[in-house]
Amino acid sequence: MKEMVLSLLEWIVGLGHLGIALGLMVEVIPSELVLSYAGYLISQGHLSFAGSVIAGTIGGTIAQLFLYWMGYYGGRPFLEKYGRYILISKKQIDLSESWFEKYGTGVIFFARFIPVVRHAISIPAGIAKMPFSKFTIYTLLAIIPWSILFIYLGSQLGSNWEDIKTIAAPFTRGIAIGAIVILFVVIVFKVRKGKK
Repeated sequence: MKEMVLSLLEWIVGLGHLGIALGLMVEVIPSELVLSYAGYLISQGHLSFAGSVIAGTIGGTIAQLFLYWMGYYGGRPFLEKYGRYILISKKQIDLSESWFEKYGTGVIFFARFIPVVRHAISIPAGIAKMPFSKFTIYTLLAIIPWSILFIYLGSQLGSNWEDIKTIAAPFTRGIAIGAIVILFVVIVFKVRKGKK
Protein backbone atom coordinates (compact mmCIF):
# COMPACT_ATOMS: atom_id res chain seq x y z
CA MET A 1 0.00 0.00 0.00
CA LYS A 2 2.80 2.39 0.94
CA GLU A 3 4.49 1.82 -2.44
CA MET A 4 1.24 2.53 -4.28
CA VAL A 5 0.69 5.77 -2.36
CA LEU A 6 4.31 6.79 -2.95
CA SER A 7 4.04 6.06 -6.68
CA LEU A 8 0.82 8.05 -6.93
CA LEU A 9 2.37 10.91 -4.95
CA GLU A 10 5.46 10.94 -7.17
CA TRP A 11 3.26 11.00 -10.27
CA ILE A 12 1.03 13.80 -8.95
CA VAL A 13 3.84 16.04 -7.76
CA GLY A 14 5.88 15.06 -10.82
CA LEU A 15 3.45 17.26 -12.73
CA GLY A 16 5.06 20.20 -10.93
CA HIS A 17 3.03 22.99 -9.41
CA LEU A 18 -0.03 21.87 -11.36
CA GLY A 19 0.31 18.45 -9.72
CA ILE A 20 0.36 20.01 -6.26
CA ALA A 21 -2.87 21.87 -7.03
CA LEU A 22 -4.47 18.72 -8.47
CA GLY A 23 -3.28 16.64 -5.50
CA LEU A 24 -4.96 19.01 -3.06
CA MET A 25 -8.09 19.36 -5.19
CA VAL A 26 -8.67 15.61 -5.35
CA GLU A 27 -7.02 14.76 -2.00
CA VAL A 28 -6.76 11.03 -2.51
CA ILE A 29 -3.53 11.43 -0.56
CA PRO A 30 -3.65 13.67 2.57
CA SER A 31 -2.64 17.27 1.92
CA GLU A 32 0.12 17.02 4.53
CA LEU A 33 1.89 14.37 2.44
CA VAL A 34 1.43 16.16 -0.89
CA LEU A 35 2.71 19.44 0.56
CA SER A 36 5.63 17.88 2.43
CA TYR A 37 6.68 15.95 -0.68
CA ALA A 38 6.54 19.23 -2.58
CA GLY A 39 8.82 20.65 0.12
CA TYR A 40 11.22 17.76 -0.42
CA LEU A 41 11.27 18.54 -4.17
CA ILE A 42 11.99 22.17 -3.32
CA SER A 43 15.00 21.03 -1.27
CA GLN A 44 16.17 19.12 -4.37
CA GLY A 45 15.77 22.21 -6.57
CA HIS A 46 12.85 20.86 -8.63
CA LEU A 47 10.14 23.28 -7.50
CA SER A 48 9.94 26.80 -6.11
CA PHE A 49 8.65 27.55 -2.62
CA ALA A 50 6.37 30.42 -3.71
CA GLY A 51 4.96 28.44 -6.64
CA SER A 52 4.28 25.46 -4.39
CA VAL A 53 2.48 27.60 -1.80
CA ILE A 54 0.37 29.23 -4.51
CA ALA A 55 -0.45 25.83 -6.06
CA GLY A 56 -1.28 24.34 -2.65
CA THR A 57 -3.49 27.28 -1.81
CA ILE A 58 -5.33 27.14 -5.14
CA GLY A 59 -5.83 23.37 -5.00
CA GLY A 60 -6.89 23.35 -1.35
CA THR A 61 -9.32 26.21 -1.90
CA ILE A 62 -10.90 24.65 -4.99
CA ALA A 63 -11.41 21.38 -3.09
CA GLN A 64 -13.26 23.25 -0.34
CA LEU A 65 -15.30 25.24 -2.86
CA PHE A 66 -16.39 21.95 -4.42
CA LEU A 67 -17.64 20.74 -1.02
CA TYR A 68 -19.30 24.12 -0.37
CA TRP A 69 -21.16 23.89 -3.69
CA MET A 70 -22.20 20.31 -2.94
CA GLY A 71 -23.73 21.54 0.31
CA TYR A 72 -25.20 24.63 -1.34
CA TYR A 73 -26.82 22.88 -4.31
CA GLY A 74 -27.18 19.28 -3.15
CA GLY A 75 -27.89 19.68 0.55
CA ARG A 76 -27.55 17.09 3.25
CA PRO A 77 -29.54 14.29 1.52
CA PHE A 78 -27.22 14.41 -1.49
CA LEU A 79 -24.13 14.32 0.71
CA GLU A 80 -25.40 11.48 2.87
CA LYS A 81 -26.04 9.47 -0.27
CA TYR A 82 -22.88 10.30 -2.25
CA GLY A 83 -20.42 11.66 0.32
CA ARG A 84 -18.73 8.31 0.78
CA TYR A 85 -17.42 8.55 -2.79
CA ILE A 86 -15.37 11.57 -1.81
CA LEU A 87 -14.40 10.13 1.58
CA ILE A 88 -16.88 12.24 3.57
CA SER A 89 -18.76 10.18 6.16
CA LYS A 90 -22.10 10.90 7.81
CA LYS A 91 -20.20 11.28 11.11
CA GLN A 92 -18.05 14.04 9.59
CA ILE A 93 -21.12 15.79 8.20
CA ASP A 94 -22.90 15.58 11.58
CA LEU A 95 -19.89 16.88 13.48
CA SER A 96 -19.13 19.72 11.09
CA GLU A 97 -22.79 20.74 10.91
CA SER A 98 -22.94 20.77 14.71
CA TRP A 99 -19.81 22.95 14.88
CA PHE A 100 -21.14 25.31 12.22
CA GLU A 101 -24.49 25.72 13.99
CA LYS A 102 -22.84 26.17 17.38
CA TYR A 103 -19.99 28.51 16.45
CA GLY A 104 -21.13 30.34 13.31
CA THR A 105 -19.26 31.31 10.18
CA GLY A 106 -15.93 31.98 11.94
CA VAL A 107 -15.58 28.24 12.43
CA ILE A 108 -14.73 28.01 8.72
CA PHE A 109 -11.30 29.45 9.49
CA PHE A 110 -10.58 27.72 12.80
CA ALA A 111 -11.89 24.28 11.82
CA ARG A 112 -9.34 24.06 9.00
CA PHE A 113 -6.75 23.21 11.66
CA ILE A 114 -8.79 20.55 13.48
CA PRO A 115 -8.70 16.93 12.27
CA VAL A 116 -11.96 15.24 11.19
CA VAL A 117 -13.85 18.55 11.00
CA ARG A 118 -11.48 20.42 8.68
CA HIS A 119 -12.50 18.78 5.41
CA ALA A 120 -16.21 18.54 6.05
CA ILE A 121 -16.82 22.03 7.50
CA SER A 122 -17.39 23.44 4.01
CA ILE A 123 -20.52 21.32 3.61
CA PRO A 124 -22.68 22.98 6.31
CA ALA A 125 -21.42 26.36 5.13
CA GLY A 126 -22.92 25.55 1.74
CA ILE A 127 -26.10 24.12 3.24
CA ALA A 128 -26.50 27.31 5.33
CA LYS A 129 -25.92 29.41 2.18
CA MET A 130 -23.00 31.26 3.80
CA PRO A 131 -21.98 34.15 1.51
CA PHE A 132 -19.56 32.82 -1.09
CA SER A 133 -17.05 35.67 -0.74
CA LYS A 134 -16.88 35.34 3.05
CA PHE A 135 -16.47 31.56 2.79
CA THR A 136 -13.68 31.92 0.23
CA ILE A 137 -11.78 34.51 2.29
CA TYR A 138 -11.91 32.41 5.48
CA THR A 139 -10.85 29.34 3.54
CA LEU A 140 -7.92 31.12 1.88
CA LEU A 141 -6.77 32.62 5.17
CA ALA A 142 -6.57 29.13 6.68
CA ILE A 143 -5.14 27.23 3.71
CA ILE A 144 -2.22 29.62 3.14
CA PRO A 145 -0.50 28.99 6.52
CA TRP A 146 -1.34 25.26 6.29
CA SER A 147 0.40 25.07 2.90
CA ILE A 148 3.38 27.10 4.09
CA LEU A 149 3.83 24.96 7.21
CA PHE A 150 3.91 21.58 5.46
CA ILE A 151 5.92 22.77 2.47
CA TYR A 152 8.46 24.34 4.82
CA LEU A 153 8.66 21.22 7.01
CA GLY A 154 9.05 19.01 3.93
CA SER A 155 11.86 21.20 2.59
CA GLN A 156 13.63 21.05 5.96
CA LEU A 157 13.20 17.28 6.28
CA GLY A 158 14.55 16.68 2.79
CA SER A 159 14.72 12.95 2.04
CA ASN A 160 13.09 12.24 5.42
CA TRP A 161 9.88 13.96 4.28
CA GLU A 162 7.94 10.69 4.84
CA ASP A 163 8.35 11.30 8.59
CA ILE A 164 6.12 14.37 8.29
CA LYS A 165 3.27 12.92 10.40
CA THR A 166 5.65 12.32 13.31
CA ILE A 167 7.58 15.57 12.92
CA ALA A 168 4.49 17.70 12.31
CA ALA A 169 2.43 16.19 15.15
CA PRO A 170 3.56 18.75 17.76
CA PHE A 171 2.88 21.59 15.30
CA THR A 172 -0.53 20.37 14.17
CA ARG A 173 -1.57 19.46 17.73
CA GLY A 174 -0.50 22.92 18.90
CA ILE A 175 -2.28 24.61 16.00
CA ALA A 176 -5.46 22.58 16.66
CA ILE A 177 -5.37 23.44 20.37
CA GLY A 178 -4.70 27.10 19.55
CA ALA A 179 -7.59 27.16 17.08
CA ILE A 180 -9.94 25.64 19.66
CA VAL A 181 -8.83 28.12 22.34
CA ILE A 182 -9.25 31.10 20.00
CA LEU A 183 -12.64 29.79 18.90
CA PHE A 184 -13.66 29.42 22.54
CA VAL A 185 -12.54 33.00 23.32
CA VAL A 186 -14.48 34.32 20.32
CA ILE A 187 -17.61 32.45 21.42
CA VAL A 188 -17.33 33.69 25.01
CA PHE A 189 -16.87 37.23 23.69
CA LYS A 190 -19.95 36.91 21.45
CA VAL A 191 -22.06 35.47 24.26
CA ARG A 192 -21.06 38.26 26.66
CA LYS A 193 -21.63 40.89 24.00
CA GLY A 194 -25.07 39.38 23.28
CA LYS A 195 -26.05 39.57 26.96
CA LYS A 196 -25.24 43.28 27.09
